Amino acid sequence: MDTARKKKGIRYRGIGDMSLVFIVLFLAIFGLVMIYSASAFSAVRAGRASTYYMMKQLAATGAGLVFMLIMSQIDYNFLRKLAWPAYIVSLVLILLVLTPLGMTINGARRWLNLGISLQPAEVAKVGMIIFFSAYVCGNIKRVQHLKGIIQTLILVAIPSLMVYGITENLSSAIIIFSIVYIMLFVASPKSAPYVFLAAGIFAIAGLVIFAVYKNIIPMEISYRLGRIKAWLDPEAYASSIGFQTLQALYSIGSGGILGKGLGQSTQKLGFVPEAQNDMIFSIICEELGMFGALAVILLFVMLIYHLLMIATNVNDKFGSLLVTGVMTHFALQVLLNIAVVTNTFPNTGITLPFISYGGSSSFFLLAEVGIALSVSRSIRMT
Repeated sequence: MDTARKKKGIRYRGIGDMSLVFIVLFLAIFGLVMIYSASAFSAVRAGRASTYYMMKQLAATGAGLVFMLIMSQIDYNFLRKLAWPAYIVSLVLILLVLTPLGMTINGARRWLNLGISLQPAEVAKVGMIIFFSAYVCGNIKRVQHLKGIIQTLILVAIPSLMVYGITENLSSAIIIFSIVYIMLFVASPKSAPYVFLAAGIFAIAGLVIFAVYKNIIPMEISYRLGRIKAWLDPEAYASSIGFQTLQALYSIGSGGILGKGLGQSTQKLGFVPEAQNDMIFSIICEELGMFGALAVILLFVMLIYHLLMIATNVNDKFGSLLVTGVMTHFALQVLLNIAVVTNTFPNTGITLPFISYGGSSSFFLLAEVGIALSVSRSIRMT
């Protein structure tokens, strides 16, 4: 495109932000390598091929990349028409977990057997981003006042509570609610109501943690309260609920600055349970060291930065909110996953985008990238 054409404001008609595409591709490929490294031993021990987990992730990633490209070519404004269907479908899929279609994996009933395994919570994350982007654009005055804010938060509380109550997936419930909360905060010119509500939520959470720590609330009420105790003092629960966290910390510490080398982790040999899943960052630290871990974090920072640039440069509020939701989703999952692995946050099941094993997660995260790319195509060149 020559300079004269750029000055006319011709829209970029390719895939979109190619730097974002390359970052995502690198993370996806790196994720496949790390999944193989982290899971080969456990796969063989279970009587499967050493590439079992990697090949399943490869299939989901390949399908996700194709869908990402398709989404990048679709005008994102079409998603406005899918707002209410996206909301309703999300709720229906969560409810289906209670039917014979529901699947139990590793003791948790969070999946659907639809010919392929599908995790409704991942669908709900995308669905809520689409729905509330359209909802806020049509109700901008409502989300500026406390009454309207509460009414809007009830709408997001419904899927969040369903995810928590039906699938017992607290981390996904928190992420869904937080994504929408931050979208509302960004969209509203009045920040005070959101700041006060957030302060109240954190205060309540702090009180609960204090009460558990002081045994005012017995941890036997819920295993999640037990996780708080294990977070505060993992060594006291080294043989039970603190085991995974301690093993992950041992893995991080043994990696040092340069790591033991790719494929050389010892903690993945049955010490870190399900090492290819939520705790894969600890294996990265062990094999690639501090430098490898920082490189991965830097890639995620670059990814989030590109999403931020798209969200702030598009001239359409709907598009901006879509990308804000996608950016928030990525940022929350990266921060919370690393916080859990390093015991900065109580242990809960949160995947590291593109790197942790999980077909549903990777597929829908790539779908979200496709939405962001579609929005980036609408930004006029200068």
